Amino acid sequence: MAETSTQTRAKRTARLSAGRLYQNRWMLAAAILAVLAVHYLGGASTAFAAVVIVVLILVAFVAPRTQAARRLAEEAARAERSPLDRLSGEKLAAAVADPLIIFDRGGAVVHANEAAETAFGAIRSEMPLLLKFRAPEMQELIEAVLAGEGNAQTAEYVERVPFERVYRVTASAVGRGTGLFVLAFKDQSESRRIDRMRADFIANASHELRTPLASIAGFVETLRGPAKNDPNARDQFLQIMQNQTGRMARLIDDLLSLSRLEMKPYVKPGVKVELRQTIEAVVASLAPLATQIGVTIERDFPEGAIEVHGDRDELFQVFQNLLENACKYGQSGGRVIVSMRRSTETGEPEVEVTVRDFGPGIPAEHIPRVTERFYRVDVETSRAQKGTGLGLSIVKHILSRHNGRLTIKSELGKGSAFTVHLPAR
Repeated sequence: MAETSTQTRAKRTARLSAGRLYQNRWMLAAAILAVLAVHYLGGASTAFAAVVIVVLILVAFVAPRTQAARRLAEEAARAERSPLDRLSGEKLAAAVADPLIIFDRGGAVVHANEAAETAFGAIRSEMPLLLKFRAPEMQELIEAVLAGEGNAQTAEYVERVPFERVYRVTASAVGRGTGLFVLAFKDQSESRRIDRMRADFIANASHELRTPLASIAGFVETLRGPAKNDPNARDQFLQIMQNQTGRMARLIDDLLSLSRLEMKPYVKPGVKVELRQTIEAVVASLAPLATQIGVTIERDFPEGAIEVHGDRDELFQVFQNLLENACKYGQSGGRVIVSMRRSTETGEPEVEVTVRDFGPGIPAEHIPRVTERFYRVDVETSRAQKGTGLGLSIVKHILSRHNGRLTIKSELGKGSAFTVHLPAR
C-alpha cells in the first residue's frame, strides 16, 4: 500500500533528526562523559545529571549543520527525488518529436525544442512570440491563452515556407503558478493529404462510372423513342451500349483489384517465379492486340533462367499492364521492346525488366504523377484506348508488396521506357 503524506513527512523528520544527532555524536559523547564525571566525582545529584544529559541531546538535535553535512544532506535529498523530478524542462521538450515552444506571461520565448527550430527556423530565447508567428490565428491563440489564465486553446496553423504544412496547435499553461505556457504543434499534413486523396478518388470513380452510365441511359431512351423502329440505329446504339458496359466492367474490375491490394497486409512473397516464362505468357496473351494495331513486340532476354520471389499472378498483372499500355499508347512507333537484365547498380542484386515503346513520349511534368489513381496525361486518348486510369497505380501497389519499384524515362517524340526493379534471389 502506498504511504500517506503524513507518514512520508514523519520518516523525513526522523531521518533529519538522526542525521543531526549523528553529526554531533562526538561532541555529545564528550559532554555526557563530562556530566557523568561531575556526577560521580563532584557529588552532583542524579536528577541534575539526567536533566543536563537530556538538554545536551536536545541541543544536538537542533544544532545547525556544518557546511559538509549540509552538502551531504542535499545530495541525499536529490537522490530521494523521483527521476521525473530530476528532469529539466529542456530535456522533456527535447524528448518530444513534435515542435514545442515554451513562453512566459509576457509572450517571450523561454525555450524551443529542436523540432520547432527545424520546422520554423531559428527561435532565440526572449524573442517575442507574436513577432515570430504573424498569422492572425496564431496571434489570437497566443493572446487568448495569456488572457485566459492558461486555459487550453487550440487553432489550425498553416506554415507555407519552405513547403506547405498544416498544424493543429494547442496552447496551455505549464502547471499552476509557474507563469509559463507552451505551444504544442501536431502535424496534420499527412492526414489532410490522405483525406484529399480519398475525396478525389471517390469523385473520380463516381465521374468515371457516371459517364458511361449516362451514355447508356441516353441510348436506351433513344431506342425507346425516335429509333424504336430503326434497325440500323438500333444495332449501332446497342454496340455503343455494349462498349460502355465493357468500360464500366473494366473500371469495376480495376477498382476491386486495387482495393484487394491495399487491404492485403504485407506478406513477403515466398514462391519462386521464373520471369522469362511469366513475360512470355504476357506477350502471348497480348499478341492478338499487337497484331490488330500493327505493333511488333521484340524480346531481349539474357541466357538462363531468372527467378525472383513473388506472386506469379500479380507479376503477370504488372507486365500485362505495362506491355498493354506500351502497345496502345506507343503504337505510332510500330514496335515495343521487352528487355531483362541483372543489375547491382543500387548495391543490391536486382532484376530489371524494361518495357520500351517508340511512341510520342510523356512530358516531363507528368511523369511523377502517372502512377496516381485516375491520372491521365491525355484524357481523350486514354478513354479512346479504353483505359481506366488505374493500371499504373495497380502496378505500383503490386511492386511495393514485392519490395520492388518502378522507374520511368521518357523523351517527347522518342517514346517511353518503364523499368521494373525486383530484388534478385
